[in-house]
Amino acid sequence: MTVPAPYRLSRDTSNKMIGGVCAGIARRYGISRSGLRLAFVISCVLPGPQFIAYLLLWVLLPADDRY
Repeated sequence: MTVPAPYRLSRDTSNKMIGGVCAGIARRYGISRSGLRLAFVISCVLPGPQFIAYLLLWVLLPADDRY
């Protein structure tokens, strides 16, 4: 029995809400997409560069090559 290879970190274009960043991170680490999105939205009320980090990841992460 072989273990499937983990997904590489990329934006998930098939399950995206805005840019696919949260969906891609959730897919890579095997966690819930909606849970990660909720954690991100809640973290945006705290001081810090969360929104800027999201925009940078949107630009820097490649889109997945699945269609």
